[in-house]
Amino acid sequence: MDNNNKITDKMIETEVPIGIVHSAAIEPYRVRLFVEDEIIRDAEVTVGVNHRGIERIMEGLPVEKANSLTEKICGICSNSHLWNSCLVAEKGLEIDVPPRAEYIRIIMEELERLHSHMLYLAHGSEVLGHETFAMRLFYIRETAMELLRMIGGNRVQYGASIIGGVRPRCDLNEMRIKKINEGMDYIEEKIAEFADRFMRDPMVMSRISGVAAITRKDARRLATTGPTLRATGIEVDLRRDMEQYEPFEFDVITQDTGDVKANLLMRIFEIPEAVKIIRQAVKDLPDGKITNRSWEMQDTGIIRSYIEVPRGELYHSYSIEDGRVRSSIVRTPSITNVNTMEFACIGTHITDAQLAIVQCDPCFTCTDRAVQIVDHPLKKNKNRI
Repeated sequence: MDNNNKITDKMIETEVPIGIVHSAAIEPYRVRLFVEDEIIRDAEVTVGVNHRGIERIMEGLPVEKANSLTEKICGICSNSHLWNSCLVAEKGLEIDVPPRAEYIRIIMEELERLHSHMLYLAHGSEVLGHETFAMRLFYIRETAMELLRMIGGNRVQYGASIIGGVRPRCDLNEMRIKKINEGMDYIEEKIAEFADRFMRDPMVMSRISGVAAITRKDARRLATTGPTLRATGIEVDLRRDMEQYEPFEFDVITQDTGDVKANLLMRIFEIPEAVKIIRQAVKDLPDGKITNRSWEMQDTGIIRSYIEVPRGELYHSYSIEDGRVRSSIVRTPSITNVNTMEFACIGTHITDAQLAIVQCDPCFTCTDRAVQIVDHPLKKNKNRI
Protein backbone atom coordinates (compact mmCIF):
# COMPACT_ATOMS: atom_id res chain seq x y z
CA MET A 1 0.00 0.00 0.00
CA ASP A 2 1.28 3.51 -0.74
CA ASN A 3 0.68 6.66 1.33
CA ASN A 4 -2.76 7.00 -0.27
CA ASN A 5 -3.69 3.40 0.68
CA LYS A 6 -3.55 2.25 -2.96
CA ILE A 7 -2.20 -1.23 -3.78
CA THR A 8 1.19 -1.18 -5.52
CA ASP A 9 3.17 -3.95 -7.28
CA LYS A 10 6.28 -3.33 -5.19
CA MET A 11 7.31 -6.23 -2.89
CA ILE A 12 8.67 -5.36 0.51
CA GLU A 13 11.62 -7.39 1.77
CA THR A 14 11.47 -8.02 5.50
CA GLU A 15 13.81 -9.65 7.97
CA VAL A 16 12.12 -11.83 10.58
CA PRO A 17 14.41 -12.84 13.48
CA ILE A 18 13.70 -15.91 15.63
CA GLY A 19 15.56 -16.72 18.83
CA ILE A 20 17.74 -16.94 20.68
CA VAL A 21 15.34 -19.59 22.04
CA HIS A 22 12.35 -21.04 20.20
CA SER A 23 9.43 -22.20 22.34
CA ALA A 24 9.40 -25.69 20.72
CA ALA A 25 13.08 -26.34 19.99
CA ILE A 26 14.17 -24.95 23.40
CA GLU A 27 17.76 -24.51 22.31
CA PRO A 28 20.02 -21.45 22.04
CA TYR A 29 20.29 -20.39 18.40
CA ARG A 30 19.26 -17.47 16.24
CA VAL A 31 17.55 -17.53 12.85
CA ARG A 32 17.28 -14.64 10.41
CA LEU A 33 14.62 -15.12 7.75
CA PHE A 34 14.60 -12.75 4.77
CA VAL A 35 11.00 -12.70 3.62
CA GLU A 36 9.23 -11.39 0.56
CA ASP A 37 5.44 -11.60 0.45
CA GLU A 38 5.60 -14.19 3.31
CA ILE A 39 7.87 -16.46 1.25
CA ILE A 40 11.39 -17.03 2.62
CA ARG A 41 14.02 -15.88 0.09
CA ASP A 42 17.07 -16.48 2.28
CA ALA A 43 17.84 -17.81 5.76
CA GLU A 44 20.70 -17.66 8.22
CA VAL A 45 21.13 -19.95 11.23
CA THR A 46 23.62 -18.67 13.81
CA VAL A 47 24.97 -20.61 16.78
CA GLY A 48 27.53 -19.61 19.39
CA VAL A 49 25.33 -18.55 22.30
CA ASN A 50 26.29 -21.58 24.37
CA HIS A 51 29.91 -22.13 23.31
CA ARG A 52 31.77 -24.09 26.00
CA GLY A 53 35.14 -24.86 24.37
CA ILE A 54 35.21 -28.52 25.36
CA GLU A 55 38.04 -29.38 22.96
CA ARG A 56 40.18 -26.66 24.58
CA ILE A 57 39.37 -27.98 28.06
CA MET A 58 40.36 -31.50 26.91
CA GLU A 59 43.80 -30.26 25.84
CA GLY A 60 46.38 -31.78 28.19
CA LEU A 61 43.92 -33.85 30.27
CA PRO A 62 44.63 -37.55 30.95
CA VAL A 63 42.95 -39.58 28.21
CA GLU A 64 40.34 -41.33 30.38
CA LYS A 65 39.38 -38.05 32.06
CA ALA A 66 39.13 -36.29 28.68
CA ASN A 67 36.93 -39.11 27.34
CA SER A 68 34.53 -38.66 30.27
CA LEU A 69 34.31 -34.95 29.48
CA THR A 70 32.96 -35.67 25.98
CA GLU A 71 29.71 -36.89 27.58
CA LYS A 72 29.00 -33.25 28.47
CA ILE A 73 28.87 -32.25 24.80
CA CYS A 74 25.29 -33.45 24.41
CA GLY A 75 22.57 -34.50 26.82
CA ILE A 76 20.81 -36.52 24.10
CA CYS A 77 23.84 -38.21 22.48
CA SER A 78 26.09 -38.48 25.57
CA ASN A 79 26.70 -42.21 25.02
CA SER A 80 27.65 -41.62 21.37
CA HIS A 81 30.31 -39.06 22.27
CA LEU A 82 31.85 -41.14 25.05
CA TRP A 83 31.82 -44.31 22.93
CA ASN A 84 33.47 -42.61 19.94
CA SER A 85 36.08 -40.89 22.13
CA CYS A 86 37.01 -44.29 23.64
CA LEU A 87 37.17 -45.75 20.12
CA VAL A 88 39.80 -43.13 19.22
CA ALA A 89 42.05 -44.27 22.09
CA GLU A 90 41.40 -47.97 21.43
CA LYS A 91 42.27 -47.52 17.76
CA GLY A 92 45.49 -45.63 18.55
CA LEU A 93 46.61 -47.98 21.34
CA GLU A 94 45.49 -51.12 19.43
CA ILE A 95 43.24 -52.35 22.25
CA ASP A 96 40.94 -55.33 21.66
CA VAL A 97 37.53 -54.80 23.25
CA PRO A 98 35.86 -57.98 24.63
CA PRO A 99 32.85 -59.11 22.53
CA ARG A 100 30.49 -58.87 25.52
CA ALA A 101 31.46 -55.22 26.01
CA GLU A 102 30.94 -54.53 22.29
CA TYR A 103 27.39 -55.93 22.52
CA ILE A 104 26.58 -53.85 25.61
CA ARG A 105 27.87 -50.74 23.84
CA ILE A 106 25.58 -51.51 20.89
CA ILE A 107 22.60 -51.92 23.24
CA MET A 108 23.36 -48.55 24.86
CA GLU A 109 23.77 -46.84 21.49
CA GLU A 110 20.51 -48.21 20.08
CA LEU A 111 18.61 -47.32 23.27
CA GLU A 112 19.97 -43.81 22.84
CA ARG A 113 18.79 -43.84 19.22
CA LEU A 114 15.30 -44.84 20.41
CA HIS A 115 14.99 -42.03 22.91
CA SER A 116 16.56 -39.50 20.49
CA HIS A 117 14.17 -40.38 17.64
CA MET A 118 11.14 -40.26 19.93
CA LEU A 119 12.31 -36.88 21.28
CA TYR A 120 12.60 -35.66 17.67
CA LEU A 121 9.09 -36.87 16.84
CA ALA A 122 7.68 -35.27 19.99
CA HIS A 123 9.31 -31.92 19.23
CA GLY A 124 8.14 -32.18 15.63
CA SER A 125 4.59 -32.75 16.89
CA GLU A 126 4.91 -29.70 19.16
CA VAL A 127 5.98 -27.55 16.22
CA LEU A 128 2.93 -28.87 14.34
CA GLY A 129 0.80 -27.83 17.32
CA HIS A 130 -0.23 -31.42 18.09
CA GLU A 131 0.36 -31.62 21.85
CA THR A 132 -1.45 -34.98 22.16
CA PHE A 133 1.03 -36.67 19.83
CA ALA A 134 3.94 -35.00 21.61
CA MET A 135 2.86 -36.15 25.07
CA ARG A 136 2.13 -39.67 23.79
CA LEU A 137 5.68 -39.92 22.41
CA PHE A 138 7.26 -38.53 25.57
CA TYR A 139 5.37 -41.21 27.52
CA ILE A 140 6.63 -44.05 25.26
CA ARG A 141 10.17 -42.60 25.40
CA GLU A 142 10.21 -43.01 29.18
CA THR A 143 10.73 -46.77 28.70
CA ALA A 144 13.99 -46.21 26.81
CA MET A 145 15.13 -43.61 29.36
CA GLU A 146 14.48 -45.97 32.27
CA LEU A 147 16.36 -48.81 30.57
CA LEU A 148 19.34 -46.49 30.07
CA ARG A 149 19.13 -45.55 33.76
CA MET A 150 18.96 -49.22 34.74
CA ILE A 151 22.15 -50.05 32.82
CA GLY A 152 24.18 -46.87 33.28
CA GLY A 153 22.82 -45.50 36.55
CA ASN A 154 21.64 -42.17 35.05
CA ARG A 155 18.93 -41.05 32.65
CA VAL A 156 21.21 -38.67 30.73
CA GLN A 157 24.94 -39.30 31.19
CA TYR A 158 25.40 -43.03 31.68
CA GLY A 159 29.22 -43.31 31.63
CA ALA A 160 29.02 -46.78 30.12
CA SER A 161 32.14 -46.91 27.91
CA ILE A 162 35.70 -46.82 29.22
CA ILE A 163 38.92 -47.53 27.34
CA GLY A 164 38.92 -51.28 26.71
CA GLY A 165 35.24 -52.02 27.43
CA VAL A 166 32.38 -50.91 29.70
CA ARG A 167 32.11 -50.18 33.42
CA PRO A 168 31.28 -53.16 35.70
CA ARG A 169 27.94 -51.61 36.70
CA CYS A 170 26.78 -51.82 33.06
CA ASP A 171 27.03 -55.62 32.81
CA LEU A 172 23.75 -57.38 32.05
CA ASN A 173 22.24 -60.19 34.15
CA GLU A 174 19.04 -62.19 33.56
CA MET A 175 16.84 -59.65 35.35
CA ARG A 176 18.16 -56.77 33.23
CA ILE A 177 17.84 -58.77 29.99
CA LYS A 178 14.23 -59.62 30.89
CA LYS A 179 13.45 -55.93 31.48
CA ILE A 180 15.10 -54.94 28.20
CA ASN A 181 13.00 -57.49 26.29
CA GLU A 182 9.82 -56.29 28.01
CA GLY A 183 10.74 -52.70 27.16
CA MET A 184 11.29 -53.58 23.50
CA ASP A 185 7.87 -55.32 23.40
CA TYR A 186 6.23 -52.19 24.78
CA ILE A 187 8.04 -49.72 22.49
CA GLU A 188 7.39 -51.84 19.39
CA GLU A 189 3.68 -52.10 20.14
CA LYS A 190 3.17 -48.45 21.06
CA ILE A 191 5.22 -47.03 18.16
CA ALA A 192 3.23 -49.19 15.72
CA GLU A 193 0.00 -47.76 17.18
CA PHE A 194 1.41 -44.22 16.98
CA ALA A 195 2.60 -44.69 13.38
CA ASP A 196 -0.85 -45.92 12.31
CA ARG A 197 -2.58 -42.98 14.03
CA PHE A 198 -0.01 -40.46 12.74
CA MET A 199 -0.21 -41.53 9.09
CA ARG A 200 -4.02 -41.65 9.10
CA ASP A 201 -4.37 -38.08 10.39
CA PRO A 202 -5.36 -36.00 7.33
CA MET A 203 -4.61 -32.68 9.04
CA VAL A 204 -1.08 -33.71 9.97
CA MET A 205 -0.36 -35.23 6.56
CA SER A 206 -1.59 -32.13 4.71
CA ARG A 207 0.57 -29.95 6.97
CA ILE A 208 3.84 -31.83 6.33
CA SER A 209 3.56 -33.27 2.79
CA GLY A 210 5.70 -31.44 0.24
CA VAL A 211 6.97 -28.91 2.79
CA ALA A 212 10.66 -27.86 2.71
CA ALA A 213 11.67 -30.69 0.36
CA ILE A 214 15.36 -31.37 -0.28
CA THR A 215 16.40 -33.18 -3.45
CA ARG A 216 19.08 -35.89 -3.62
CA LYS A 217 21.30 -33.58 -5.64
CA ASP A 218 21.02 -30.78 -3.07
CA ALA A 219 21.56 -33.22 -0.18
CA ARG A 220 24.82 -34.40 -1.75
CA ARG A 221 25.91 -30.81 -2.52
CA LEU A 222 25.20 -29.69 1.06
CA ALA A 223 26.94 -32.77 2.58
CA THR A 224 23.76 -33.66 4.45
CA THR A 225 24.16 -36.52 6.89
CA GLY A 226 22.13 -39.08 8.85
CA PRO A 227 18.39 -39.70 8.60
CA THR A 228 17.97 -36.31 6.89
CA LEU A 229 20.16 -37.59 4.02
CA ARG A 230 18.37 -40.95 3.93
CA ALA A 231 15.01 -39.11 3.75
CA THR A 232 16.00 -38.02 0.23
CA GLY A 233 16.41 -41.67 -0.88
CA ILE A 234 20.21 -41.94 -0.49
CA GLU A 235 21.01 -45.19 1.33
CA VAL A 236 24.02 -44.22 3.46
CA ASP A 237 24.36 -45.45 7.04
CA LEU A 238 27.81 -45.69 8.64
CA ARG A 239 26.61 -48.61 10.77
CA ARG A 240 26.95 -50.71 7.61
CA ASP A 241 30.71 -50.00 7.66
CA MET A 242 31.27 -50.34 11.42
CA GLU A 243 32.76 -53.68 12.49
CA GLN A 244 30.82 -53.43 15.77
CA TYR A 245 27.54 -53.80 13.83
CA GLU A 246 28.68 -56.74 11.65
CA PRO A 247 26.91 -59.42 13.79
CA PHE A 248 23.53 -57.71 13.49
CA GLU A 249 20.91 -57.76 10.76
CA PHE A 250 18.92 -54.59 10.16
CA ASP A 251 17.50 -52.62 7.24
CA VAL A 252 18.65 -49.14 6.25
CA ILE A 253 15.46 -47.12 6.01
CA THR A 254 15.04 -44.55 3.24
CA GLN A 255 12.30 -42.24 1.98
CA ASP A 256 12.05 -40.56 -1.41
CA THR A 257 10.57 -37.10 -1.04
CA GLY A 258 13.06 -35.34 1.29
CA ASP A 259 10.30 -33.20 2.81
CA VAL A 260 9.12 -32.83 6.42
CA LYS A 261 6.87 -35.88 6.05
CA ALA A 262 9.78 -38.04 4.84
CA ASN A 263 11.98 -36.91 7.74
CA LEU A 264 9.32 -37.68 10.35
CA LEU A 265 8.58 -41.09 8.82
CA MET A 266 12.32 -41.86 8.69
CA ARG A 267 12.56 -41.70 12.47
CA ILE A 268 9.31 -43.64 12.96
CA PHE A 269 10.52 -46.51 10.73
CA GLU A 270 14.06 -46.52 12.17
CA ILE A 271 12.70 -47.22 15.66
CA PRO A 272 11.69 -50.87 14.89
CA GLU A 273 15.13 -51.42 13.31
CA ALA A 274 16.83 -50.23 16.51
CA VAL A 275 14.55 -52.55 18.50
CA LYS A 276 15.55 -55.40 16.16
CA ILE A 277 19.27 -54.78 16.85
CA ILE A 278 18.73 -54.64 20.64
CA ARG A 279 16.78 -57.91 20.57
CA GLN A 280 19.63 -59.64 18.68
CA ALA A 281 22.23 -58.19 21.07
CA VAL A 282 20.56 -59.44 24.26
CA LYS A 283 19.69 -62.81 22.67
CA ASP A 284 23.26 -63.49 21.49
CA LEU A 285 25.09 -61.65 24.30
CA PRO A 286 28.53 -63.35 24.53
CA ASP A 287 29.89 -64.66 27.81
CA GLY A 288 33.18 -63.43 29.22
CA LYS A 289 34.75 -60.31 30.63
CA ILE A 290 33.56 -56.80 29.86
CA THR A 291 36.85 -54.92 30.13
CA ASN A 292 40.33 -55.39 28.72
CA ARG A 293 42.90 -53.67 30.93
CA SER A 294 45.92 -55.39 29.34
CA TRP A 295 47.27 -52.41 27.47
CA GLU A 296 49.93 -49.78 27.93
CA MET A 297 49.74 -46.08 27.29
CA GLN A 298 51.95 -44.77 24.50
CA ASP A 299 52.28 -41.73 22.29
CA THR A 300 50.28 -41.71 19.06
CA GLY A 301 49.71 -39.48 16.10
CA ILE A 302 46.30 -38.03 15.26
CA ILE A 303 43.70 -40.83 15.48
CA ARG A 304 40.30 -40.46 13.82
CA SER A 305 37.00 -42.27 14.39
CA TYR A 306 33.64 -41.94 12.62
CA ILE A 307 30.43 -43.55 13.85
CA GLU A 308 26.73 -43.32 12.97
CA VAL A 309 24.73 -41.69 15.77
CA PRO A 310 21.01 -40.81 15.85
CA ARG A 311 21.53 -37.53 13.92
CA GLY A 312 24.17 -38.78 11.47
CA GLU A 313 27.96 -38.97 11.23
CA LEU A 314 29.92 -38.16 14.40
CA TYR A 315 33.69 -37.50 14.16
CA HIS A 316 36.21 -37.53 17.00
CA SER A 317 39.99 -37.22 16.75
CA TYR A 318 42.96 -36.50 18.99
CA SER A 319 46.57 -37.57 19.55
CA ILE A 320 48.10 -38.91 22.78
CA GLU A 321 51.29 -37.48 24.30
CA ASP A 322 52.57 -38.69 27.70
CA GLY A 323 49.10 -40.15 28.39
CA ARG A 324 47.39 -36.83 27.71
CA VAL A 325 45.07 -35.65 24.95
CA ARG A 326 46.37 -33.26 22.30
CA SER A 327 44.65 -31.51 19.37
CA SER A 328 41.13 -32.81 20.03
CA ILE A 329 38.48 -32.18 17.37
CA VAL A 330 34.81 -33.13 17.55
CA ARG A 331 32.40 -32.66 14.65
CA THR A 332 28.75 -33.33 15.34
CA PRO A 333 26.06 -34.10 12.73
CA SER A 334 24.19 -30.85 13.40
CA ILE A 335 27.10 -28.61 12.32
CA THR A 336 27.19 -30.62 9.09
CA ASN A 337 23.46 -30.13 8.59
CA VAL A 338 23.25 -26.37 9.30
CA ASN A 339 23.60 -25.60 5.57
CA THR A 340 20.75 -28.02 4.86
CA MET A 341 18.55 -26.29 7.46
CA GLU A 342 19.14 -22.89 5.85
CA PHE A 343 18.55 -24.27 2.35
CA ALA A 344 15.35 -26.07 3.39
CA CYS A 345 13.84 -22.76 4.54
CA ILE A 346 14.28 -21.04 1.17
CA GLY A 347 11.10 -20.99 -0.88
CA THR A 348 8.84 -22.10 1.95
CA HIS A 349 6.12 -20.08 3.64
CA ILE A 350 7.29 -18.28 6.77
CA THR A 351 4.94 -20.35 8.91
CA ASP A 352 6.85 -23.47 7.79
CA ALA A 353 10.30 -22.12 8.69
CA GLN A 354 10.58 -23.87 12.03
CA LEU A 355 9.36 -27.12 10.48
CA ALA A 356 12.06 -26.81 7.80
CA ILE A 357 14.75 -26.45 10.48
CA VAL A 358 13.40 -29.05 12.90
CA GLN A 359 13.09 -31.69 10.14
CA CYS A 360 16.93 -31.86 10.16
CA ASP A 361 16.89 -32.83 13.86
CA PRO A 362 19.23 -30.07 15.04
CA CYS A 363 21.11 -30.16 18.33
CA PHE A 364 22.57 -26.67 18.58
CA THR A 365 24.06 -27.17 22.02
CA CYS A 366 26.31 -29.86 20.49
CA THR A 367 27.14 -27.55 17.62
CA ASP A 368 28.04 -24.65 19.91
CA ARG A 369 31.41 -26.17 20.73
CA ALA A 370 32.62 -25.63 17.17
CA VAL A 371 35.36 -23.10 16.44
CA GLN A 372 35.06 -20.94 13.34
CA ILE A 373 38.22 -19.50 11.79
CA VAL A 374 37.53 -16.19 10.05
CA ASP A 375 40.12 -14.71 7.71
CA HIS A 376 39.50 -10.96 8.00
CA PRO A 377 41.72 -8.84 5.70
CA LEU A 378 41.51 -5.75 7.94
CA LYS A 379 42.64 -7.42 11.19
CA LYS A 380 46.15 -8.44 12.17
CA ASN A 381 44.87 -11.36 14.25
CA LYS A 382 42.99 -13.43 11.70
CA ASN A 383 41.89 -16.20 14.06
CA ARG A 384 38.60 -15.57 15.78
CA ILE A 385 36.33 -17.82 17.77
